[in-house]
Amino acid sequence: MRALRWHGKHDIRCDTVPDPVIEEGRDAIIKMSTCAICGSDLHLFDGFMPTMESGDIMGHEFMGEVVEVGKDNKALKVGDRVVVPFTIFCGDCDQCKRGNFSVCERSNRNKDKADKVFGHTTAGLFGYSHLTGGYAGGQAEYVRVPMADTTHVKIPDGLTDEQVLFLGDIFPTGWQAAVNCDIQPDDTVAIWGAGPVGQMAIRSAVLLGAKHVVVIDRVPERLAMAKAGGAIVINFDEESVLDRLKDLTNGKGPEKCIDAVGMESHATRSVDAMYDRVKQAVMLESDRPHVLREMIYVCRPAGILSVPGVYGGLIDKIPFGASMNKGLTWKMGQTHVKRWTDDLLNRIQEGQIDPSFVITHTVSMEDGPAMYKTFRDKEDGCIKVVIKP
Repeated sequence: MRALRWHGKHDIRCDTVPDPVIEEGRDAIIKMSTCAICGSDLHLFDGFMPTMESGDIMGHEFMGEVVEVGKDNKALKVGDRVVVPFTIFCGDCDQCKRGNFSVCERSNRNKDKADKVFGHTTAGLFGYSHLTGGYAGGQAEYVRVPMADTTHVKIPDGLTDEQVLFLGDIFPTGWQAAVNCDIQPDDTVAIWGAGPVGQMAIRSAVLLGAKHVVVIDRVPERLAMAKAGGAIVINFDEESVLDRLKDLTNGKGPEKCIDAVGMESHATRSVDAMYDRVKQAVMLESDRPHVLREMIYVCRPAGILSVPGVYGGLIDKIPFGASMNKGLTWKMGQTHVKRWTDDLLNRIQEGQIDPSFVITHTVSMEDGPAMYKTFRDKEDGCIKVVIKP
């Protein structure tokens, strides 16, 4: 089969590799029909995530048809059409029973590594380094799904791949980011980053009843899409984020703030952003936390900071004293995908939202490697890339 594989920083190739096989009784083999390049894949592309190995298959946002099931998998049958959550979960451990699927205690087959780095293991993830299990990803013609009797979302007839594909990651990720804000009818929600997750967070905050949603970015196509979704937009290259947010909130600041950027903040003009780039270049800091600092500063006292953006390691110069003294609440983490998918699938079926709005490019597997750079550099109006096998 063909698959997109990581061979080092900025080196993704479309290779021919062996087809996956059933390894355990709960497995399923999925013939991939549609997959996507996610913003967090770019952290791998840019070499910021540790424990990647040459030849690792990329991708954690995918769907397709079940073509084989393990002997113990009673939940799926050949021919079922499924979206696969990027978080692999057993369904039986204490965390899964609590609905905390992204910190499943059993799905990370490299649990010892995660224990050492994080203090406790987190869930296994598709295509996202050996720290999270080293599982082959979904940017391939066929995918082995472990614990597939729980790790799946069945898709009913009448919905296109493009409508439901993002149930595997960015839609529930944006939704969880908004839910974590405990949005009230008089809230202003400020969102840093108008990429795919930011776009889903905008629509989610609107659906959850926010009074105002404000989005900070600098890419014209992203800002236009955000405005179409109901957001007030701030281009941080053209105006002061601090001053504009103060004006929009009568000097009080937004009650809720969402970091949909993560470790690769692209702010360039501020002193702290330049500081981060220098420290990252000499390996004294792994992530660039400009957005986190700005959120702490502008958020209204007693507000909430929600962090769906991915961070991989160490950050520096965080004004934690300001956060503590302002009484800010932090909520963050990888997405508990399955916690949200039943509700979100119903919303798609009822016409409340069609997540396919975010797709700007659809390409073949062979064109996938080149699209990593196009997506990363935001060229050709690229906001979201979908790959067809």
